[in-house]
Amino acid sequence: MAKPKKDDSSEEAKKIVDDAKNFIEKAIADIGSTSATKQLILGTASGWITGFITMKIGKLAAVGIGGGVILLHVASQKGYIDVNWDKINKRVDKITDKIEKEATGKSPDWFDKVERFVDRKLDKAEGLLKKKEHKVKHWYNNFIGDDQYHATETHVFLASFVAGMAIGLLCGK
Repeated sequence: MAKPKKDDSSEEAKKIVDDAKNFIEKAIADIGSTSATKQLILGTASGWITGFITMKIGKLAAVGIGGGVILLHVASQKGYIDVNWDKINKRVDKITDKIEKEATGKSPDWFDKVERFVDRKLDKAEGLLKKKEHKVKHWYNNFIGDDQYHATETHVFLASFVAGMAIGLLCGK
């Protein structure tokens, strides 16, 4: 099987782009020569269709990304994967600082960075204490024979996420 040459594929791509440009230019010229009422109707309809499709694609992307984040969180919580949250947080901080500098023209000062650092360390300490608390509760429940179900933060989060998604889908119709 012979491989297609790069020149052939680039020529085909150029031809497709030129055909698309010609089609769009012809459509715009045709619409421009019609009455104002027809232009208004076509503009409104095409704008509505574009907005509708964009909204559906946006919802699909949001559900996909949100679902991926939830799966990542659940897999991390259950111990299937080990996520280096410190590395992710440092990367997010760098990106946030860069965006803030571009948006406002100045970088965050050292006090903001120290506050962020202390906040992360306190969150990490709280997480470690909660893990120990969970182990103690588990030992205590096994000791006294209490095998009742107890909702965790993940259960509450997932239930509220599903409820919010259902409300969003119902309101989006």
